Amino acid sequence: MSVLHFILNLVGLLMWVNWRGMGFKEHVPYRSTLVHTLKSAEPRRPGRWRYLVGLAMLLIGRAWLYQSIGPGLRWVPVIDLQVITLPFRSDQPGKMMMFSWLSFGLIWTVFHLALLLLSIVNRSVPDTQPVQHLIRQHLGRVAQWPVVIQLMLPFLFCAVVWLPLQPLLTAAGLLPAGVAMNIVAEQGVTLGIAVFLAWPPIILALMFLHLMNSYVYLGRSPLLDFASLAGRNLLKPLSWLPLRLGRMDFAPVVAGIIVWLVAVFSERGLVALFNRLPL
Repeated sequence: MSVLHFILNLVGLLMWVNWRGMGFKEHVPYRSTLVHTLKSAEPRRPGRWRYLVGLAMLLIGRAWLYQSIGPGLRWVPVIDLQVITLPFRSDQPGKMMMFSWLSFGLIWTVFHLALLLLSIVNRSVPDTQPVQHLIRQHLGRVAQWPVVIQLMLPFLFCAVVWLPLQPLLTAAGLLPAGVAMNIVAEQGVTLGIAVFLAWPPIILALMFLHLMNSYVYLGRSPLLDFASLAGRNLLKPLSWLPLRLGRMDFAPVVAGIIVWLVAVFSERGLVALFNRLPL
């Protein structure tokens, strides 16, 4: 069931990407990989709304599906917010509907966090790079904002969203009632910081692709070139260290270890901080 749920989340995300892409005013000169098959760069045309309708039908329909077969499989779906895990009972239609929409909201947020990270890392890359141009189109005006504001945006978004979400989860019986508003605000701040834990896996993937592309010929691809470029930009803070031995460059490995350690200890600290707050 968890695998099916993940696949349906990806299908919903592709519907969102198609809806956004059909509203772009410019064509992206990129026709060689999966990005083009999403038709993200096509001009606006009638029928764009069908993707949003299809997304809504998917989220509503799968809630019914989960409620129908989930109890028989003893499936307990959960939403992992890094510092707190929310379990949902699959035998209750209302909670399955909430789970369907909230879980898609989570993957939607992670997707845009990834786009924001890539936009920041490759900020100096011109629009002639097709993948970077596509990312900027998906982000819209946010891609043109100063880096400081871009870095603050995930924190502010999650902290603000938690304020109405916490009472909703409380009303559904997923969180205890009677929590003071100042505690809810502190929880939102903690979750706002924890949202950046979505970036380390993306950075590690970029480090791996950059390392592979440096020593193994994987063919020419705009996606691989883009990933390698992002990896090189991420490694610039370590450029002053003597991490090259002959033809071997250990910078991606060192950077990966640093990112992994920071992620692990940050998550432990944020979980401990969140658990100290009264629920």
